[in-house]
Amino acid sequence: MALGITEPISLAGPTEFDVTKTNELEKSHEEAISREEVLGRLDQIVKTWVKKVSRARGLNEQLVQEANAKIFTSGSYRLGVHGPGADIDTLCVGPRHADRDEDFFGELKRMLIEMPDVTEMHPVPDAYVPVMKFKLNGVSIDLLYARLSLLVIPEDLDISQDSILQNADDETVRSLNGCRVTDQILRLVPNIQSFRTTLRCMRFWATRRGVYSNVAGFLGGINWALLVARICQLYPNALPNMLVSRFFRLYTHWRWPNPVMLCAIEERSLGLQIWDPRKYFRDRSHLMPIITPAYPSMNSSYNVSASTLKIMTEEFKRGHDICELTAPKLVKIENKAISVGGPLTDPSKDVNVIGEVGTSGIKTEVLDQHNEDMSGSLTSKEAEKLAIEKLMSSPYESHHGSPPELEELEELDNNNSNIQDKLFKGNMEFSTNKELAHSVTASNAIGTFASSHLNGSLEELEAPELDVPMPRAVHATAASQKKPIIRFSFTSLAKGQGYWR
Repeated sequence: MALGITEPISLAGPTEFDVTKTNELEKSHEEAISREEVLGRLDQIVKTWVKKVSRARGLNEQLVQEANAKIFTSGSYRLGVHGPGADIDTLCVGPRHADRDEDFFGELKRMLIEMPDVTEMHPVPDAYVPVMKFKLNGVSIDLLYARLSLLVIPEDLDISQDSILQNADDETVRSLNGCRVTDQILRLVPNIQSFRTTLRCMRFWATRRGVYSNVAGFLGGINWALLVARICQLYPNALPNMLVSRFFRLYTHWRWPNPVMLCAIEERSLGLQIWDPRKYFRDRSHLMPIITPAYPSMNSSYNVSASTLKIMTEEFKRGHDICELTAPKLVKIENKAISVGGPLTDPSKDVNVIGEVGTSGIKTEVLDQHNEDMSGSLTSKEAEKLAIEKLMSSPYESHHGSPPELEELEELDNNNSNIQDKLFKGNMEFSTNKELAHSVTASNAIGTFASSHLNGSLEELEAPELDVPMPRAVHATAASQKKPIIRFSFTSLAKGQGYWR
C-alpha cells in the first residue's frame, strides 16, 4: 500500500551499486548513555515540580500524590538522527492547574537554577513557541511546556490523539505540534532506517553549504526531515544512496510555492486553523510551504524569504549536478549493430521504425516491447519528470501568481538524445515509457526522427515535434534539402535471422 498523497514515482529496489554507495554515506555513531540518564533525571525533576505546584494550589493529599507530569522528546533525538553535542528537544506535559508563566517559567526555573548540575539557564517565555534552554550534566536541553485540560496526566498518555488539543491554548498546540509531527513522520515513511540515514546526509550537507538555519530564513531540522520523508514516500524501495540523488533531482525541479505534503490536509471537528492559502491571506504569502502532517497542519517554513529561497534552489541545482556526475556511467552503442538480448517475444507484432537514410553513423537504442511488465524497473528521466510534474498538481498549485526568483523547468529531453539505455555491470535496465519500443537516432543526421510503435500502426509526428538542432558540420543548404522518409518492417527480417522460432 502506497504512503503519501500520490503514487510512488518508482518501485525500483537497490542495485549493487546503491548498496556499495550507501555503506559509504555515514560512519556508525554510538549512542551517548548520558543522554538517557539526563532525560530520566529531567523526568523525575518535573514530577517533583508538579507535586509541589499541586500542594501549593491547595489540592488534597491524594490528588497531590496522583499529580504527574511527563517528558516527551521530539526533533532530531526523537527521529534518531542526533549527532554529538546536539541539544535534545523535550516537552513537559503538565495538568491544567500548572500554569505556564507562574509555575513553569517561575517555580520550575527556580528549582533548576538551584541545582548544581544545571548551567546556562536561558528562558524565552515570549517566543512563538515558549522555551526554556539550559544544560543538565553538560547536555543541552530545549524544554517546552504543554498545559492540558486534565487534572491528572496519565503515565501512558498518547499525545498523538487529537482529543488532547481540546481547550488547549495556542502555545500548547504549537508546543505539542513538535512531538506530534515527529511521530507522524515516522509513521508515514516506508523505511525508517533509510529515512534516518538519508536525513543525516542531508543535514550534514545543508550545514556545510550554509543553508541549515531556521532563524536565518533557511530550513531547520523539521523542514529537512519533511523534505526527506517525502522523497522516501516517492521511492519506497530505494536505499539512501539513491534517495540523496533523487532529493536533489526532485527539489531542483520543484515549482515553489507548491506545498510539500506527506499526507492530505484535514479539517477536523476541533475547528483549529489549518494552512490553507485559499482562505487565509497570510498563508498565501508563503514562498516555500512545507506542511506538517499532524493536525492542525501548519507551514513549517513560513520564514523563508525570496532571497533565501533563491539561494536554496541554487544549492539544490548544484547538488543535482554533482549527483549526475557521480552516477554510474551509461553505456552508449554507436556505429555498431546491436542484437536484442534474446529472441523477440511476440512474432505477431511488427516493430515499426521511422528513420532517415543518408546518415554517417547510427546510434541505436532498444527499449523493451513489453515494458508494461517491467513496473519495477527504473523509470527514464523523462518519465520521472512527468511524474514530478504530476506531484505538483494540487488544489494549492495556483495560490501564487508567479513564484519569485524561479524559472520554468528546462526540458530534460528535447531531441530524444537523453533517452538512454541504463546499464550497470552489463545488465540493461529497460525504460518504462510505454509509448517507445525501439528508437533509432542518427548521430550526425540531417532532418527529423519519429518514435516507433508496436501497435502495428505508423504515426508521423507533427512539424513542431520534428524540429531538432542541426549539427555544426552540416551546411545551411543541406537543411532545406528534403529527405525521403523510408518505412521499415523488421518482421520478416527477424524471422529470417532466427530471432523468432
